[in-house]
Amino acid sequence: MTDEEGRQLQRIVRRGGGKTMVSVVRYRRAMVVLASAGGNTVEVIARLVQTSPDRVREMIHRFNDMGMRSLDPMWAGGRPRRITTEDEEFNVKTAEQRPEKVGRPFSHWSVRKLREYLENNSVRKVVIGRERLRQILDRHEVTFQRTKTWKESNDPLKEAKLDRIEEVITRWPDRVFAFDEFGPLAIHPVKGCCWAAKKKPQRLRANYHKHCGTRQFHACYSLGEDKLWGVVRPKKGIDYSLAAIKSCRAARPDGEWICVILDNLNLHKNAKIRTWCEKNNVELCFTPTYGSWANPIECHFGSLRDFVLNNSDHGNHAVLTQRIHAYLRWRNENASDPGLRERLRRERARLRSERQRRWGRPAPTPTTLAA
Repeated sequence: MTDEEGRQLQRIVRRGGGKTMVSVVRYRRAMVVLASAGGNTVEVIARLVQTSPDRVREMIHRFNDMGMRSLDPMWAGGRPRRITTEDEEFNVKTAEQRPEKVGRPFSHWSVRKLREYLENNSVRKVVIGRERLRQILDRHEVTFQRTKTWKESNDPLKEAKLDRIEEVITRWPDRVFAFDEFGPLAIHPVKGCCWAAKKKPQRLRANYHKHCGTRQFHACYSLGEDKLWGVVRPKKGIDYSLAAIKSCRAARPDGEWICVILDNLNLHKNAKIRTWCEKNNVELCFTPTYGSWANPIECHFGSLRDFVLNNSDHGNHAVLTQRIHAYLRWRNENASDPGLRERLRRERARLRSERQRRWGRPAPTPTTLAA
């Protein structure tokens, strides 16, 4: 018996059988198995649960063969099953695969079409009603869902880039910055959430035209200070990106090495930006392709959108810009505790060293990774 099985049996015995018949059966069988694991003889266990020694031996043998499943009652009697366990597995397997694979010209199954196929296929014919088929699928947690897409990074340097980002964040958080564009920002009413009287929500005007164009918020984030700042620009551009990187460099005017984490946008990898960074001791740490989630600044855009853009109706871009900077001032004044950030940094370092010790994973090289 494993430790987990022993704890489960002890939990069942200590908490009692409950009111249902199933709970009583599980309680008695758990008591038999737990007593046997404790070294009690068959005769003692039989007197304990008021049954025969042969029945005790049978329960112990069933537990050795089936494990914890042997505690569940298997009721006998009643009408013979028309749908076997193998039929149910075939039904579920067929429902989960695309109809094109079995020669049907559908993009997905309906219950009616699935039932007709099960009754007339050449692999395993199953005669079943629509409601019974629905119940079987529901019991196996197969539901009718909306299809979703997914995208995986195809960057050959994905692991190396992620390792480098983790290294600089863990070892030198006070010298690490993050940069990204947030947008496009348009002037139109945006629905959101708020507190209001029941059945009397706040109302926003309807808007059919966007006359003011769009803007891009070029944001920078300092990991060591937990500080967020930025400038609203007319669009994305090389000069605007370089200005944001220069603001990160100005935050550490000592001329020592700093690192800026940013995504793989081609504007960020321009030769003009790379040349300036090499001259000013700035390392550009790019996230993997389709992996911008690794940028530490991404999570801060959620609060910015929630508390500035959602449930708003700004008149023009000047007003929107004022609201963004007002929120940033409030956010930076109410930043998290520096002591907490230091504890989190130490915890990340401990977890990283533990992972290297356990799996023997080599530490990433401190060289700058090309995009």
